Formats: sequence, structure tokens, C-alpha cells
Amino acid sequence: MIRQAQEQVRRLLPGGAGRAGGRGLALLALLLVMLWGASGVFRVQPDELGVVMRFGAFDRRAGPGLNYHIPWPVEQVMTPRVTRINRIDVGFRGDGDLPPGARITSARDVLEESLMLTGDENIVDIDFTVFWRIRDAADFLFNTRNPEATIKSAAESVMREVIGRTPIQPAMNEARAQIEQAVRAGTQAMLDGYHAGVEITQVQAQKTDPPAAVIEAFNDVQRAGSDRERARNEAQSYRNDIVPRARGEGQRLVQEATGYRESQVAKARGEAARFTSVLEAYNLAQDITLRRLYLETMEDILRRNSKLVVDDRLQGMLPLLNLNPGDGLPAGLSGQPRPAPAPGTGPLVPPAAPASRSSTGSGR
Repeated sequence: MIRQAQEQVRRLLPGGAGRAGGRGLALLALLLVMLWGASGVFRVQPDELGVVMRFGAFDRRAGPGLNYHIPWPVEQVMTPRVTRINRIDVGFRGDGDLPPGARITSARDVLEESLMLTGDENIVDIDFTVFWRIRDAADFLFNTRNPEATIKSAAESVMREVIGRTPIQPAMNEARAQIEQAVRAGTQAMLDGYHAGVEITQVQAQKTDPPAAVIEAFNDVQRAGSDRERARNEAQSYRNDIVPRARGEGQRLVQEATGYRESQVAKARGEAARFTSVLEAYNLAQDITLRRLYLETMEDILRRNSKLVVDDRLQGMLPLLNLNPGDGLPAGLSGQPRPAPAPGTGPLVPPAAPASRSSTGSGR
């Protein structure tokens, strides 16, 4: 093409001018070629990754710093930011790009994205944010036509699936962290299946409330549920207090009854064994056994009664011998000194008379 242009110029110019013009065109062409070659130098920033395309197809990656590629139209370069944390809001539109954990100051609800059905067939209004970054620049650029829309659709789909398995009360309170982790893992798995070259770094729930139209009724239901739980807990506490005590009392009564039974059985067996031994002794020596039984019986009887011995052979004195001093006999009979009688009173004990018999009894 350059030679043809030079020939055309030579035909239009005279001989000398043609040679000078040819040299000028050659220098101009050389300058244009140099500028075209220099246009292939490009710079990749530290937070970027260069993706070189040759005739529109992926060819290679270029790291941060100065790099070179064959100028257009042979090769082209794209430099996406691979370390930047990007943000996508689902269910609301906030104040633009905010760092992870930033508080939303004003937002506009998008009900077609935020209203979801819970596992117990209630409706909940959920706003959440997805934070992501580019993990593989080539996959990010060439495998999905609209990466941000794909990420948003995937996250919303997974959130609806997780909320559809969760009751509304846990979804609004203690299960929020588990829901965020489940949505992050599910969205990541879906995008990995698409080879989107994206890493989901965090899913953050901004708001989980009932719909505004029924929030007052929902609060009444929650208060009633709280009262029910409180009454149930009080009843459970009372049960935990009274049942163990009743069981302990029952065990005590059972153990006492068991001990009494064992003692009575042992006593009966001892009595039976004693009777058997007495019977055997009686069969061997009847006279001795009868005398021993008589003496043991009398010993038991006399141990529990007052005893007086009357000797009918004594004369001139009171024939009494008290074997139980201090058992309430009149003074003089118990071995204690007789007090002097009061003036005008008779003796405490009548004069002694000869005894005519011997007896055992109370002495009256």
C-alpha cells in the first residue's frame, strides 16, 4: 500500500520533486508506523488485571505495571479491577457504593424484590446486600453477558429458597446469621456453576420485617406469643421444682416402707428361729427347759413391777424388805428415815403384826 501511494505521488510530481516527495512520504510512513507500534504500550494499575484479546478472543493475562500488546486492530486490552469489593443491593436502593457494614441512612424499597414467603407461610420484607469481587478476570469478562445482573438474580433466588425453608420468627431474630451464610454459600455455588469468575465475600441482611401493612397485627401476635412463652416457662419452672420433690418424698416413703418390711421380716424370722431352738432344747431336756422358761418369764414380770418380800418368821419388827428403794412406798418401808409426825396426827404406818404368809405383789 505504501509503494502504491508513492507511485501515485511520483506520477503527479515532476522528477526531482517526485524523489523528494517520495522520501518525505517514506519518513511520514515510518513515523506513523512507529506511533502505531508505540500505541501498544499500556499500564496496569495495582488493583487491576490486564486481559489481552487477539482479534476479540482471550489470549493472555497481564500483571500490574507496564506491558505491551500488538496495537489495534490485532490485539485489545481490558483492565478490570480485581481487588475492588463491589456492592449490589437487593430489595432496596441505597445511597450508592458503601463499604461493607455501612449503615443505610435512606433507602427506597423495591417490593417486587424484597417480599418473600417464609417456611410457615408468612410474608416477610427482606432487604439485603451482596458484596463481591472479581476472582477470575477472563471468566468474568467472557462467560457472562451481564455479570452484575447475574449476581443479583442468583442471590435473590437463593435468598427466596432459604427463607422458604425458615419460619418467620427465627428469620427475624436468631437465624439471621445462618441465613446470611447459607445465601452466600448458595450464591457462590450457583455462580461457580456458571463459571462467572466472581467471589461472594459477604451477604448482609439490612432489614427483616413484616410488611408495613400488617406490622401492627404482627406485633400483637408476637406479644401474645411472648406471653405464652412466659407462662409456659413459669409452668415448666414450677414443674421442675415440685416434681423432683414429690419424687424424692415418694422414694423416702418407699425406702421407709422397705426398711420396715425388712425389719419385720427379720424379726419374725428371729422369733421363729428362737422358738425352733427352744423347741429343740425342750425335746432334749424337758424339765430343765420348763424351769428355764419359768425363770425367764418371772424375771421379765418382776423386772417391770414393784417387789416386796415378806418374811413370816420375823417377830417384833416390820417383816418387809423393799427391793425397789424410792418406788413410792411410805416412809420407813423404803429404808429412809421416818419423818416426825405432825402434832395431832397418827403414825404413818400401823403397828406391825406377825405375818402369816409370803407373797409377791405391790405391797398394798
